[in-house]
Amino acid sequence: MQSIQRRKFLQQTSLGAGAFLLGFPAIVRGQNLNSRLNIGCIGVGGKGSSDVDDAAKCGGAIVALCDVDSGFLDKKAAKYPDAKKFSDFRKMLEEMGSSIDAVTVSTPDHVHGVAAMAAMSLGKHVYCQKPLTQTVFEARELRRVASEKKLATQMGNQGSAGDGLRRAVEVIQAGVIGKPLELHVWSNRPIWPQGMDMPTKSDPVPAHLDWNLWLGPAAERPYVENTYHDFKWRGWTDFGTGALGDMACHTVNMPFRALKLGYPSVVECEMASRIYAPSYPLTSRIRFEFPEREGLPPLKFWWYDGAPSADFKPLRPYPTIVKDVMGMNGKLPDSGCLIIGDKGSLFSPDDYGSRFLVQLSGEPGFTKGEDHEAVKAVPQTIPRSPGHNQEWFNMIKDGTPAYSNFEIAGYLTEIILLGCIALRVGEGVRMEWDGPGMSSPNCPQAAPFVKRVNRTGW
Repeated sequence: MQSIQRRKFLQQTSLGAGAFLLGFPAIVRGQNLNSRLNIGCIGVGGKGSSDVDDAAKCGGAIVALCDVDSGFLDKKAAKYPDAKKFSDFRKMLEEMGSSIDAVTVSTPDHVHGVAAMAAMSLGKHVYCQKPLTQTVFEARELRRVASEKKLATQMGNQGSAGDGLRRAVEVIQAGVIGKPLELHVWSNRPIWPQGMDMPTKSDPVPAHLDWNLWLGPAAERPYVENTYHDFKWRGWTDFGTGALGDMACHTVNMPFRALKLGYPSVVECEMASRIYAPSYPLTSRIRFEFPEREGLPPLKFWWYDGAPSADFKPLRPYPTIVKDVMGMNGKLPDSGCLIIGDKGSLFSPDDYGSRFLVQLSGEPGFTKGEDHEAVKAVPQTIPRSPGHNQEWFNMIKDGTPAYSNFEIAGYLTEIILLGCIALRVGEGVRMEWDGPGMSSPNCPQAAPFVKRVNRTGW
């Protein structure tokens, strides 16, 4: 079953400009291709604000806006006065489901899965911010429903649309650096609080916030000012996915595709700062082991996170591993992605994979990808993007697969979330992983983190 899943993934990631999914999205069957799409937007503050605007720029008619914070909601509604306002996405879908074609989901992580599933269950096409879900089970379910209902989907990891990312995938898969053996990715996140215990106080809920709706499927807890809403939820295990979930959908996106990763066989938190159950640690190093796949040798992937500061040194790759990366300017970049092959290495200093450099065996240092002779010889095999959001609209209208549709994005999200599970089960626990079965044969304590028990009504 694992090989079947991997072949399906490889077929999806190889889709060309003229390739189509099995069957057309629902709107193609029922409407003229040139008709405007009616869009409902769930979460319109922060990144949600630009997601609404991007949908409108692609020609969507914004007919409904939903946010649990009336401040965000009213501000966005001033720009789209014809849109109806809601605080509860369930009521939005119940009342306007028949007049909405597609939905954007830009909420905190813990609401992604339930909001996207509610829309998809009604046959709505969905654009959802990264990470696609907060749990492995939710990611698997969104993949399943998107496929069964033939819905147009896209996850909001915008780097997927970049020429540089797609070029790096072409270069690696063309064998320029040989067979990949190791992957090292490090991040300067978190830039929000982590490594802390549960607050002991509570504060009055501000009038502009519906705290019960903000909690959504998560367990009840008191509101604490300047602790959860509207940005600092990312570090809490009940609401966010930490540095790994927040950034790996960007930084691991390119190597995930280029290295044909599939499911890992082992995941382990090798080292971390002090771990508190309610929040993710300040810094961590996590190892993923991938078996042989489609002619590629076994590969180990190390993830490192932690924000550099004057009084805190985050975990990073050993200097012997990144000595040539450091040699470029004498210091290690705050974030990066290094792929080591048996013929050379490829390094991306950009969170979105938009730039990369290559160093082949025997070369004194790295060369910009576009300037390296070995790179110039590699033909273009992956279609370039008309724009990240436009890909989603195109998929709705004519079936052309978006590059980060849920079949791909769900797979990537599952892999990343396994690192979050490894953090939860503890430092030094070698968690074997059965990908298709969504379970660990040797680590039963992982099970509660694979699927969340939602609050009643969610």
